[in-house]
Amino acid sequence: MPKVVAITNQKGGVGKTTTAINLCAALALEGEKILLVDLDPQAHSTLGLGVQKHTVTKSVYDAILDQAKTKDIYIKINDNLDLLPSNISLAGAEVELVSLLDRENRLKRAINTMAHDYSYIFIDCPPTLGLITINGLVAANSVLIPIQCEYYALEGIVRLQDTINLVKKHINPELNIEGIVLTMFSKHINLSIQVADEVRKYFNEKVYETAIPRSIRLAEAPSFGKTIFQHDANSSGALAYRALAQEFLSKQPNRLQYVQPGLQNIASSDNTEIKQ
Repeated sequence: MPKVVAITNQKGGVGKTTTAINLCAALALEGEKILLVDLDPQAHSTLGLGVQKHTVTKSVYDAILDQAKTKDIYIKINDNLDLLPSNISLAGAEVELVSLLDRENRLKRAINTMAHDYSYIFIDCPPTLGLITINGLVAANSVLIPIQCEYYALEGIVRLQDTINLVKKHINPELNIEGIVLTMFSKHINLSIQVADEVRKYFNEKVYETAIPRSIRLAEAPSFGKTIFQHDANSSGALAYRALAQEFLSKQPNRLQYVQPGLQNIASSDNTEIKQ
């Protein structure tokens, strides 16, 4: 069975979907078979991978509410990356789930039907802590939390940890924090460095060494429906996500620990993009 990782942070604008798209794309470049589940009604992961919402006739909504077969819903992005798309229908799922039996396990049952096809499954959760996100946490083995290197970086994290602990205690005892990804980092901004230090003190070894830089290219890519590797494979954002993917893999049990030369210690390099 693959490892299932929920990517979540209840605070918006932290690079959650950017991380979901580009970490999955980077892992696919490493030869891993990846499924990205877009669990956000805004469907930003779907759009960011070049799939228009109006063309999606069946989505993760159908998998959760109608228990439709996920093999009839997923979209192949490339040889190693598949997408379980979202659309506006998911916006009503929060209310519809309330009256359903075993409502917290609907997504888990849906993705288990095709789990054997993948090395890793990532779930891009919405920036809320409702039933949709609970479904993501119940389906997951671990949680990856992007935190931006700006004011109020730790805002809401205590509440998110409380939710993770409740899910772990009552529904999913194996759920743990996979890691913390620092986003929007710049070594030239004192606040960015201070926030990174604060987050590392708070989460210790759970924080990845690789930090994701502020990047114009990263910000542009979704508007073209492209990953950063399709948009600008040589940008600092692309290098950072390649490094993050390799660091992620190096922390998995029984994995060969290898980091491609030139990608290590991205966080300590000059990685603030001005023109790139």
